Amino acid sequence: MTIDEFKNLASPSGDFSPELKALWYDFKKDWTKAHDQVDHLDGKSAARVHAYLHRKEGDQWNADYWYRRAGEKKPAVSLDQEWEELVGRYL
Repeated sequence: MTIDEFKNLASPSGDFSPELKALWYDFKKDWTKAHDQVDHLDGKSAARVHAYLHRKEGDQWNADYWYRRAGEKKPAVSLDQEWEELVGRYL
């Protein structure tokens, strides 16, 4: 699946990981539902998406915490580019 196909889905696929579901809901402008997909999960991949969501929200302190939990640094790219990189990573 391409990123464009992902963007055009009417709903997230049932076999998507929570990370991909979160990114799909975020693209559809439902930050709360996106956050709900990863908020309760352990693991670096969920922490990574969680970090992106808090960065997008503007809560930099919380985002930095989640980037550390993911074992990564905040990327020096736009939010749109970070989103695309994450979708590409988890597709």
